[in-house]
Amino acid sequence: MDAVPRLWKELSESSDFVCYEHQTKNEPYYIGYYKSSTEPKILHQHILGCLSRDSDISFADLYQSIPIAEKEISFDWNHIQNKILRGNVAIQYGYQSHRCILVNAAAFNGRSVTIPEIEFTVEGPKEAFVESLDINLNLIRQRISVPELRIKELSVGSISKSRIAVCYIEGITNERYIHTCMQRIAGVQFDQITDTTLLQQMIEDNANSIFPQTLGTERPDYVAWALSSGQICVLMDGSPTAFMAPVNLWLFFISYEDYYLPWIIGSIMRLIRMSAVMFSVFASPLYVAVMTYHSQGISNVFLPTIVSSRINVPFPPVVEVLIMELAIELLREAGARLPSKIGQTIGIVGGIVLGTAAVQAALTSNFLLIIVALAALASFATPVFRMSATIRVIRFPFIFAAQLWGLLGISICTLALFAHLLRLTSLGMPYLVPFYPFRTSDLYDTVIRPPYAKFHHRFSFFRSPKPVRFEKDNKRKKRDIDE
Repeated sequence: MDAVPRLWKELSESSDFVCYEHQTKNEPYYIGYYKSSTEPKILHQHILGCLSRDSDISFADLYQSIPIAEKEISFDWNHIQNKILRGNVAIQYGYQSHRCILVNAAAFNGRSVTIPEIEFTVEGPKEAFVESLDINLNLIRQRISVPELRIKELSVGSISKSRIAVCYIEGITNERYIHTCMQRIAGVQFDQITDTTLLQQMIEDNANSIFPQTLGTERPDYVAWALSSGQICVLMDGSPTAFMAPVNLWLFFISYEDYYLPWIIGSIMRLIRMSAVMFSVFASPLYVAVMTYHSQGISNVFLPTIVSSRINVPFPPVVEVLIMELAIELLREAGARLPSKIGQTIGIVGGIVLGTAAVQAALTSNFLLIIVALAALASFATPVFRMSATIRVIRFPFIFAAQLWGLLGISICTLALFAHLLRLTSLGMPYLVPFYPFRTSDLYDTVIRPPYAKFHHRFSFFRSPKPVRFEKDNKRKKRDIDE
């Protein structure tokens, strides 16, 4: 039996597939499409309308008369089937023919562009990616209107067949990073990939590391900045999040709003953010270490307050800390899973009620309650959610190490953490660059955010073929033309 009837028969097993036969004087036309994936207006006005106006129209004339730009002629039935599954209409002329006209008539049922919900900022654009890949690519093209912007599409997932777009700027992005990224995405062996967060985990250098090695974002302006810096951006149809690579550790503590603020204010905000991360990691372990082994190091000013707050607590410091840390994590998880209005109420009321009840029941001290609450607030200062989750988790090994060996345990755990970070890479780039390997020229946009006059060179660790943004001697030297 011919391959064409078998194709229609296989697709007709689904109730939403329509196979329509249009009779002519010679050979009939066969039109196949999924009504759940096809826009009825495009189908009836622009496709079926061309057949109804001239029933004896030839195959070539029909192709030319369809007023839709996204159309093609194909002989490959696997390609035809994939196109039909994505909302295309297939038009076949004659029973024995092996060629079809494929016309894109996919219905768009997604949401429109809205403000960022995760990376909301006061300053800067108020646009975020949506679940449509074409819309997301348009948002990037609006900000990078150069012919050097390259977009390479791939398909991953044996069942999902998700559309993947790898974006980079030719002449700025290093070819080695592009080849590595494309090779890893093409080598992904998985049946169902529905979001970029799944793809990130599959192409990272070390899948067993708790630290993310790609940076996700929902902001097209951030992606445009990353592309112009020499990074690669990957988007997926159906996902509102793009991710960038290669990255280093310090990029996870940088908010893109820093670049919209004056450089002094942006630098201060960045320093506060990084200090908050350090406090979030070490506050609770230091409490356990000091209260268990190093109480002699407590100042006489604070000693009476701390002793009086713990005088009725029956648990050792480590149990006290674990109770409060787990309570905070439980409140955080419950607030995230509930509807937004209820979640906010649960977080506020639950925190107040549990904190007050824990102190009155002598399960914890007032001093520890303040420390844990401040550490929880400090963990929210991390602008990237995946890194924020990492910071929350690595506190617990530090707490157990502090209980076993005090400050020595914290030191050992810190050294183990740095040893792990020294071995991490992102698409082959060291994770701790520019501090390891140390590069003095790349320190200008890590801990502080410098003025834009200092951005005349791109980061050397991105190995861009075009490292110069603008000539250093051509930067503005005077504040006003009259000076």
